[in-house]
Amino acid sequence: MKKSIKKIVAICLAVLLVGTIFAACSSNGPGTQKDTYKIGIAQWEDHPALNAATDGFKKAVEDKLGADKVEFEYNTAQGETTNCSTIVNRYAANKVDLIMANATPVVQSAIAATKEIPIVGTSVTEYGVALGIDNFTGKTGNNVTGTSDLAPLDQQAAMIKEICPDTKTVGIVYCSGEPNSKYQATEVSKYLADLGIKATEYPFADSNDLQSIVTKAVSENDALYVPTDNTAAKNTGIIDAVARPAKTPVFAGEEGIAKGCGIVTLTISYYDIGYAAGEMAVQILAEGKNPAEMEIGYAPQFTKKYNAEICKELGISVSDDFVVLDAE
Repeated sequence: MKKSIKKIVAICLAVLLVGTIFAACSSNGPGTQKDTYKIGIAQWEDHPALNAATDGFKKAVEDKLGADKVEFEYNTAQGETTNCSTIVNRYAANKVDLIMANATPVVQSAIAATKEIPIVGTSVTEYGVALGIDNFTGKTGNNVTGTSDLAPLDQQAAMIKEICPDTKTVGIVYCSGEPNSKYQATEVSKYLADLGIKATEYPFADSNDLQSIVTKAVSENDALYVPTDNTAAKNTGIIDAVARPAKTPVFAGEEGIAKGCGIVTLTISYYDIGYAAGEMAVQILAEGKNPAEMEIGYAPQFTKKYNAEICKELGISVSDDFVVLDAE
């Protein structure tokens, strides 16, 4: 009788122990089922392209997990690096389940804040450049993965030749503080050289010297190229105020810049890359995927778009395969 009681007690303790272990495993770490996942969203600044990426990300997570299974905390850094650090450090201290980092400076701040919490980036042009990874092959090997906003730079260069075939010189205007912009400038310069066009880089430090830099670039070139660049996107009015009166066409790396000061762009959908980033987040949280082993995602398609107002004012025509900006 005593042996039977001891056996029953032992079995009960074993069941209790297994249940405790299971409960602990099910409430910690990526890939475990939780009642609610907490995601901290950090966005570089309030901008149409970045806003669209955030909207797409949230929609994907809610579609895949259910709106009642996720809590989002959203903050914008208002274009300030110190704000980035403050936001992501708070997310890390609060032990959110995942950080969504929208734009390159945010990804850089996030990985500095935590090497443990999964980070899913979006609106990042080149992750190897952003994270200082030599010989980047598509996987970061750390707690970061995400989606890129890079459009084919060779096709963007070809578009300059297509729209303005007499162009001999192009000034590339970008913010010196954005490494991904420098990367684009270097790559586009190579493709332009292959087309017989001389490219000159005109980096600016911030909005305070942008006008003088654009004025110099306009005076020395037939056209301008502005890559995907957060600071330029925020200050397209300054670029337009110099380039348009001078009748200098501006080719843009993405449609937000094209809307503000450009004539054409070969662009992606920021909503789509945000949505894809959201799907990656779900794979990490609910399916246990390791961000270190996940390939960086790229936009599945690219669209030629043109700014009808500026094209008309400059007397520039485009082929039928271009779509008007803002057209449904």
